[in-house]
Amino acid sequence: MLPSNVLFIQYCTGGIMLREPRTIALDVSVSSNIIMTATTEESDAPQPYFDFDVPRNLTVTVGQTGFLHCRVERLGDQDVAWIRQRDLHILTMGASTYTSDQRFQVIRPEGSVNWTLQIKYPQTRDSGVYECQINTEPKMSLSYVLNVIELHARIQGPSDIFVKSGSEITMVCVIQQGPHELGTVFWYKGSTLVEPLDQENDIHSGDRGRITIETDWTDALTSRLKIKRAVQSDTGNYTCVPTMARPASVCAHVISGKLWLT
Repeated sequence: MLPSNVLFIQYCTGGIMLREPRTIALDVSVSSNIIMTATTEESDAPQPYFDFDVPRNLTVTVGQTGFLHCRVERLGDQDVAWIRQRDLHILTMGASTYTSDQRFQVIRPEGSVNWTLQIKYPQTRDSGVYECQINTEPKMSLSYVLNVIELHARIQGPSDIFVKSGSEITMVCVIQQGPHELGTVFWYKGSTLVEPLDQENDIHSGDRGRITIETDWTDALTSRLKIKRAVQSDTGNYTCVPTMARPASVCAHVISGKLWLT
């Protein structure tokens, strides 16, 4: 008896049946080696992995565009998706967007390892966990936390200011919380933008330097509106309008004659 793992192929030459077990047995052995090699090569294929050296906890203010950066190395033919964890909604897959909310978009330059989720005009309801996911088996994912905070401006002092005609009015607007990217501050009197009167081509040269605005950042974003030599026409509602926070208002009253305070 020949071993069971030896295969025979019979073929005819001049009417004679020939058998060559050794040659065929060798071929089977080579085929097995090929299969084993292919399996080994498949298991040794490079696997994608995340670059953990990126910020994964982002704080932005309402309306300030947020960016969540996901770096995936050795992606190969796999795809990257962004998923909102609270409802498991797939926001993007590859370069495509899978939500009707056009505020969400994936940014990935050609050939880049960066898959950045952009959130435009974020609201507090957008706060939560987002996952960057690779569609391997099993799935690979990395979590990110987005915090959207609503800032409020505050004008120091009472909500009504009373000053005597000819005096100086100083209004100080402060924003104390949030990330450093707080934008800038605009001042309005009613619905009219207040602009400093410090240009040489002002209509009334005597008004030059009468109205100034100073904005600086120390521990908070602070904007100071100063009106020198106040006149009755300066009476009105003044509003501090930051680009990244809710506004605050104060009413200034310029009194002619004697000022009575109670």
